[in-house]
Amino acid sequence: MATTPKTPVSPTLEIPQGLDTVYCNLARISHSPADIVIDFAHLLPSETTAVVKSRVLMSPLSAKLLLRALSENLARYEAAFGEINVPVNTSLAEHLFRPHQPPEEPKS
Repeated sequence: MATTPKTPVSPTLEIPQGLDTVYCNLARISHSPADIVIDFAHLLPSETTAVVKSRVLMSPLSAKLLLRALSENLARYEAAFGEINVPVNTSLAEHLFRPHQPPEEPKS
């Protein structure tokens, strides 16, 4: 008799009261044969030192699944809000910290 495979159930995530939210505009990724380490930091304009605010340690498999989830979510974001343009020929700091510029009008 054949059994029907069970649909995986997503875990329920509980967010503890008072959990700190950390803003990050810089990440450093390193690895060993067994682990992937991602340090999240916030770099201020004209500063040369960024303070790591959070460190995430995960298995290579978990990191690959995170990469997949981020790719899928960014694709959905861009489908809804437009392509995210990565700056070229400028420093990341210049791009992140220049004053907000409204989008250019489409050219006819």
